[in-house]
Amino acid sequence: MVKFTEDDVRKVAAVLGSEKIVQEKDHFRLKISNRAEKRVLILEIYPEVLLGRTRGMLIVIYTGTSHLQLHNCTGYVISEELGEVTFVAETGNYLSGLVVEKGASCSLYAALDRHLISSDFTKLGVEVMLSGVALSLAEDIINPDKE
Repeated sequence: MVKFTEDDVRKVAAVLGSEKIVQEKDHFRLKISNRAEKRVLILEIYPEVLLGRTRGMLIVIYTGTSHLQLHNCTGYVISEELGEVTFVAETGNYLSGLVVEKGASCSLYAALDRHLISSDFTKLGVEVMLSGVALSLAEDIINPDKE
């Protein structure tokens, strides 16, 4: 992943309908609200932060009932049609993804076998198929050389 920039955060904010973008010293903070369903989600994007012994991109979600983190984010995909942004992290043969939606909701899919996203979904159980379909949007940004 190349350095996450102000231009990137503007694109993410636009598709999510962010009310507010705050640029802090080391991260961007976006507030996404769904007044009809009384939900608020805070998305923090740290383009480069110390993650133990290495540096990487960190995505953090705060809601009234949850706190989620995606370490070592390697890329993101915007879907204007679906009104969502999928952040992806690749680790060895596994993928994790955090999907943030315009309606101030999110889903986390962790440690999926990277081959799942290009498999025949009809041969999978519904509970597994959902994660494969969700992360298949990111297939174009995933490093094809990793096996």
